[in-house]
Amino acid sequence: MKHQLLLFRSGISLLLLSSLISVLLQACATRASEKEPAPAATAASTAIPADGHIVRTSNFSDELEITGSLVANQEVSIVSELQRKVVQVHVKEGNVVSAGTLLFQLDDADLQADLERIHQQEKLAILNESRLKDLIEHDAAVQQDYDQAITNLKVLQAEIRALQVTIAKTRIRAPFNGRIGIIRAYQGALVSANTVLTNIVDDSRIKVEFQVPEKYANLISIDEQQTFSVASDTMQHHAIVIAKESSLDAQTRTLLIRAITPNAQHTLVPGQSARLTLSLHTADNALKIPSQALMPSSQGYAVYVSKNKTVQFTEVQIGQRGAYDVQILKGLAAGDTVITSNLLRLTPGAAVDLVTVK
Repeated sequence: MKHQLLLFRSGISLLLLSSLISVLLQACATRASEKEPAPAATAASTAIPADGHIVRTSNFSDELEITGSLVANQEVSIVSELQRKVVQVHVKEGNVVSAGTLLFQLDDADLQADLERIHQQEKLAILNESRLKDLIEHDAAVQQDYDQAITNLKVLQAEIRALQVTIAKTRIRAPFNGRIGIIRAYQGALVSANTVLTNIVDDSRIKVEFQVPEKYANLISIDEQQTFSVASDTMQHHAIVIAKESSLDAQTRTLLIRAITPNAQHTLVPGQSARLTLSLHTADNALKIPSQALMPSSQGYAVYVSKNKTVQFTEVQIGQRGAYDVQILKGLAAGDTVITSNLLRLTPGAAVDLVTVK
């Protein structure tokens, strides 16, 4: 009897516990339904934050950064044409000299002696030619003797001119105005033909030589001004394009361009490397957007555009590219807002919250 009474009490307890749990679950469900946010609030909380850029028209300048080299306006090695001893050096290293200045004197003693000997022979030949000419006029000599005399005179005079040319080669002079480099031969040195004695450089003007890819070969024009810098100073130097190579380099497919700039203060040194920023072309009233807004697509390139706070995927055709901007030829209009950040999280049709708009 006690056992049945215990079972009855346990059943009542379970029934009461079950009722209590049911009431609690209904209360929690009611509270959850009361706290559920409105659909508009949910949509607002899932909008992706991003930055925007308003497309505007402006001038677009395409630039290309390349490395070139500085070259002297004129530069030659001063060499000897004869194998002779240096008897005097008339110039010092680093001197600025004018064209025609005597730089080196080579030994010419034997040449001067030969010249004097032939001069004496020339005097005798002149007397002989004059005497025979007078005899011919009086029919006292044959024409053959006179012809032989005049020929001997002309041969001697030709030898004199040849010796004078050789003697002139012993006096080595500056071919143009310039600065003398390192002296490599001094008084007493025996030099042979083609021995380099020194260098002379005309750096009053500096040539800037650089190569551009074939894509830009026709965009560089004669008389255009280009800007460059060198490592030795922080100045921006300007050079005028004066020449273009007649054909592309077959190995590199580049075109050699030469520009020139004044160097009155001699601050630019031939052989330096130059960093050029080439102005290739300028488009007026061009649509341009920041480069970071551009994405590759199956058709070429595309951008995300924000319209009514919704993302739209738009194919675009690009033109020139700068360091930070890109020109848009098709796909966008002035006033459109392109998205420039958080692009990996965006999808077409997604809600977007523009944090900043430039």
